Amino acid sequence: MKTSDIIASIGVIVLLVAFLLNLYKKIAPESRAYTLLNFIGATTCGFASYMIGFYPFVFLEGIWAAFALFSFFKVPRGTVEK
Repeated sequence: MKTSDIIASIGVIVLLVAFLLNLYKKIAPESRAYTLLNFIGATTCGFASYMIGFYPFVFLEGIWAAFALFSFFKVPRGTVEK
């Protein structure tokens, strides 16, 4: 397994964990935890895609990471996380 495969796998696992935690109502989609997991997962997947030169996915994950980061700082302080 190549380094890019390992990095991509970690990113996908982080994204799936965020999705499952949200699906089972363990964290809210508006929470900082959810947006942070999305940012980390998207950034990791985007970097792995960059490593293999798959630029459409780099673009997709870059946009995903940017929106997650924006949402992370948009969440008001004092918001109760589930």
